[in-house]
Amino acid sequence: MHIGGIQKNSFIDYPGKISCVLFLKGCNFHCPYCHNPELVDNINFPSLLFQEREVLEFLRGRKGLLEGVVISGGEPTLQKDLALLCEKIRDMGYPLKLDTNGSRPEVVDRLINQGLVNYVAMDIKTDPFGYAPHIVDHIDPTIIIDSIHLVMSSGLPYEFRTTCVRPFVDKKIIEEIGSHIRGARQYMLQGFHNTDRMLNPAFFEGIRPGYSDEELTGLMSIAQKWVSHCTVR
Repeated sequence: MHIGGIQKNSFIDYPGKISCVLFLKGCNFHCPYCHNPELVDNINFPSLLFQEREVLEFLRGRKGLLEGVVISGGEPTLQKDLALLCEKIRDMGYPLKLDTNGSRPEVVDRLINQGLVNYVAMDIKTDPFGYAPHIVDHIDPTIIIDSIHLVMSSGLPYEFRTTCVRPFVDKKIIEEIGSHIRGARQYMLQGFHNTDRMLNPAFFEGIRPGYSDEELTGLMSIAQKWVSHCTVR
């Protein structure tokens, strides 16, 4: 298990719970604006690896203080022992939230069916038909759409999230995403904060990638037509 980082306390990553966030290393996407480049690019952004036994020992010691565990990334569904890690954490009594990019719906489905996750958050990067080539070299858009349907029909609490960054998001694209998540319980629009610590900052040369608060409110008003609840974070 390749654990590339740990946030020992979070009040926002697992709604309604004080949580610990485990960041698993490795990702099959290469979003230029990625804010965890050390989990994707090991050459330019090296990161430490945490031993699984050390992480599990930490979680045992925080029982009664932490209320949940978030497994994030990178993309955690790439890890072949993810289900085993989830089982070990579940057996300690922790509810688990999974953060995923939706590229491996078969893995998410197994985790749900085995009762290993209690909450799913799926990132939708852009219109599913617009992922290639800047998010990922090649992908069948139906994989993302299948993941959306899987999450919505899981019976679990869930949320969809989109980072609002040009050129991947605009009014038309929010409309397209909205049509794919029609009737979803929760859709979160996230503001973009420009920083040199991105996977590929050169991609944004000559582009104003971020949206103002007013512009984000405008995007939210579009998304609200499609979902039960939409917020900006």
